[in-house]
Amino acid sequence: MTPHLTKTPDGVKRCFWCGTDPLYVSYHDVEWGRPVGDDRRLFEKIVLEGFQSGLSWLTILRKRENFRRAFDNFEIEKVARYDQRKVRTLLADAGIESAINNAKRASELIDKEGSIAELFWRYEPPPSGRPKRLTWEVLKTMSRTTESVALSKDLKRRGWSFVGPTTLYAAMQAMGVVNDHLHGCTHRDTAERDRSAFRRPA
Repeated sequence: MTPHLTKTPDGVKRCFWCGTDPLYVSYHDVEWGRPVGDDRRLFEKIVLEGFQSGLSWLTILRKRENFRRAFDNFEIEKVARYDQRKVRTLLADAGIESAINNAKRASELIDKEGSIAELFWRYEPPPSGRPKRLTWEVLKTMSRTTESVALSKDLKRRGWSFVGPTTLYAAMQAMGVVNDHLHGCTHRDTAERDRSAFRRPA
């Protein structure tokens, strides 16, 4: 068995980080690394990545339905219109205030350029900039990249908050701008086929 991969009795190999929790395994198999072009789903990923700080991603996944209820299913225009009364009902949390600010900035970005997703996909790294073989040792050195740093600067210039290069690289991984399933993972090839068939927003 390749290091940092797990294998189930049915022969499926997975990146080790998803463990055996069914929720995490499903996220790894079905969502992570699959290309996303929908602005609402992308906004949700950005917000949840911002809330992850100091927590495991599994903790966020377990609370995702609660987040969806609290944030009106991450409908950007609804969140952008939250007033102070709504903010107080959500608790005085810096992450929540950031989510509302970012909804307003996202709404502005959509009005100006048509799509948040289009902006994110502009920062897709060229194949020549990607590792030839993605192992856990290599991936550990890539918590931020040239592209995620540039995207972070772009969004901060537009008034976004809680969008540091590490947070944005995690979002890029989650929405398939990069395919960071480890080599040997059964789902790496599936994610890559989805990426090849995906029409980049323009």
